[in-house]
Amino acid sequence: MAVTIKDVAKLAKVAPSTVSRVIANSPRISEKTKKKVRKAMEQLGYHPNFIARSLASQYTQAIGLVMPSSTDVVFQNPFFPTVLRGLSEGAHENQYALTMTTGKTEEQIFEGVVQMVQGRRVDGVALLYSKVEDKVLTYLQDQKFPFVVIGKPFKNVEEITHVDNDNFRAAKEATEYLISLGHERIGFVGGNLNLVVTVDRLLGYEKALREAGISLANEYIIHEEFLREGGQEAVNALISLEKQPTALVVADDLMALGILNTFDEMGISVPDDMSIISFNNVLLSEMSRPPLTSVDINIFALGYEAARSLIEKIENPKEPVKRIIIPHELMIRSSCGQPKINNRIII
Repeated sequence: MAVTIKDVAKLAKVAPSTVSRVIANSPRISEKTKKKVRKAMEQLGYHPNFIARSLASQYTQAIGLVMPSSTDVVFQNPFFPTVLRGLSEGAHENQYALTMTTGKTEEQIFEGVVQMVQGRRVDGVALLYSKVEDKVLTYLQDQKFPFVVIGKPFKNVEEITHVDNDNFRAAKEATEYLISLGHERIGFVGGNLNLVVTVDRLLGYEKALREAGISLANEYIIHEEFLREGGQEAVNALISLEKQPTALVVADDLMALGILNTFDEMGISVPDDMSIISFNNVLLSEMSRPPLTSVDINIFALGYEAARSLIEKIENPKEPVKRIIIPHELMIRSSCGQPKINNRIII
């Protein structure tokens, strides 16, 4: 015989309505009561029928995830599996499921979001990126549909709940670290300029150079995709210069790994011939040869806090707009050193 809410209520010594509120994770129920009811559910092997619940309440208990590009490209970068773990943890704690868009083009992704919203397939949406121009974000605002952005919105920052790092400050500190080692010819390898994270990190890099009295060299600034191949393309452009940089600020660890591999194939030593500092501090950065100096942006926390903030907004439409800044930390390893004098690299 199937276990019912009444059975749980009897064992927990509460009303059936209280059990329903615990299942819905209602803020009106104390943590002590929630623990008591959940313990009773576990003892009895009771599993809520979320499909029936959603039909009755008009809630799906699901969050839609929107990626910046096709999923086969996205999952090459360790950032996204890690941020998804954080989102999953935050959603699971509140008994929400995750639904992912699967479009390979921006238009397909937009259509997927429209279908999720219009079909009420999800209760809210998490954007796993922030673009300078993004009609998905504009659409969600127009529909007044609950959403959260992982990253800093380019416009209307005060109107949009978002979870981000201080990428301007992080890039400035990374560049200042290279300057403190004696580097003056510092290159920047960034991602797509339509991504706000790229813009913020580029501005932080430029600010550090200006404050140090170092002239900006446009030929030292390269933009590629956040992929290993992007790093390889950047190397080819920088090494062809007559006056090459002695150090690089790279906006993503995966790109930095591509750069390391290409340098190794060319016989260019890191950090003896070129210093490299990058971002994200994924596991690969610590395992690379040499281990990468990287800015730890606490990717898991970005996803976890995004899920929590979105669920709060879903369950309380009057929840105020939040700006959550996740702290960063510079992880100093072996990929940075003092510059050589007249370090012309011959290939």
